[in-house]
Amino acid sequence: MTTRLEEIQRRTDLSVTHVTKAVFPPTTNHHNTLFGGTALAWMDEVSFITATRFCRLPLVTVSTDRIDFNHAIPAGSIVELIGRVIKVGNTSLKVEVQVFVESMSADGREKAIQGVFSFVAIDADKRPVPVLPGFVD
Repeated sequence: MTTRLEEIQRRTDLSVTHVTKAVFPPTTNHHNTLFGGTALAWMDEVSFITATRFCRLPLVTVSTDRIDFNHAIPAGSIVELIGRVIKVGNTSLKVEVQVFVESMSADGREKAIQGVFSFVAIDADKRPVPVLPGFVD
């Protein structure tokens, strides 16, 4: 029989999400860098996909714990967003998203943004439900 902890680890491993995007002019601001709102939207989407892969239930974003913009991402860059489940509660889970930036013309990459998003699993009546049915804390 699988324990709750083993199931969390299995689902965490399977739910890691990688999305790669190019930073083109429609996504930049007046400084010719990635617009923060666009970065946040991309991060929320990746965190939602990660959380959904983890529990395969309807989810809602309930909060962002913290978003750190470590440095600007210039137009013409490649970014990779990586989402990982970092905490699992009874009806909620937290996903960390890291955004890495790399040049299109040179090797190497560095972390530019990171943030944590919290989700709650819900039923058809929008009430919280366990993210791991059949497993109790």
